[in-house]
Amino acid sequence: MNSSTFFTQRKVVFLLASLCCLLWGSAYPAIKNGYALFHIAADDIPSKLVFAGWRFIFAGLVLLVFALLSKKPVFQLDRRTFGQVTLVGLTQTSVQYVFFYIGLAYATGVKSSIMNATGTFFSVLLAHYIYKNDRLSFNKVLGCVVGFAGVMVVNFSESLLSFDFTLLGEGFVVIAAFVLSAASIYGKKVSQRVDSVVLTGWQLAIGGLALLLIGLATGGSLTGFTVKSTLLMVYLVVLSSAAFSLWTILLKYNRVSMITVFNFMVPIFGTMLSAMFLEEQFLEWKNGLALVLVCYGIWLVTKEEKEKPAG
Repeated sequence: MNSSTFFTQRKVVFLLASLCCLLWGSAYPAIKNGYALFHIAADDIPSKLVFAGWRFIFAGLVLLVFALLSKKPVFQLDRRTFGQVTLVGLTQTSVQYVFFYIGLAYATGVKSSIMNATGTFFSVLLAHYIYKNDRLSFNKVLGCVVGFAGVMVVNFSESLLSFDFTLLGEGFVVIAAFVLSAASIYGKKVSQRVDSVVLTGWQLAIGGLALLLIGLATGGSLTGFTVKSTLLMVYLVVLSSAAFSLWTILLKYNRVSMITVFNFMVPIFGTMLSAMFLEEQFLEWKNGLALVLVCYGIWLVTKEEKEKPAG
């Protein structure tokens, strides 16, 4: 690969990964508004699971319909492959969200955002032991540390000075981050044999169905459908289908460490977009510093890719 081709490819990866993180970041204010529009209380985890379940079911169906229209093999999966796709959906979507929502109920939003960012460290570490061409290096470790520092800066508040840690709170958020990291790496392996759009469609639909059933079984419900709340749900469905499918494609063709480091941008975008749309303070020095740190961390992790073949 020559120099110009490499930098063009890296620019495309940067733009697509940043777009995914921007979309996921926009989910923070959208979901918060969704809870208000659908009358879901802060401690009503079952109804939150129902809300998430419908969101992912519809997102998956959108992708599967798109795959059908594109003449992709939606229903041509053998039993073994469909079992693997199901496992991706149940772990990456269902189990991860159950742990995350429970953890969020027992930990502050600030700490949850920071604990959730540990998923990038898990991904880079797991990739080191699974892929021979994705070993740990000084730049990768330093880049992850710098990016994590950016997440801490954007979430900086007095609560960070408190070091209390509970299993049901911060512990469950960290478990959710680990589950997502492991499931994403497993999904990368499955994506080598299954079309990325088909894989994402099925895993979102299956994972969403599991979340819906768990939510309903534990007393959750979803009411308050209006034009405004329905449009917001539509946005979340489009957001999920676009972001998850792009992310699956990026992981399929690139090293795990090169892509997952972009996850540090999600809380940055989430903070900025929440400030803009929830009428919170936006122009703060910490937001600019956090963005600089995260971008520098991403640059450190990805700059060595020129010398390594994709895998």
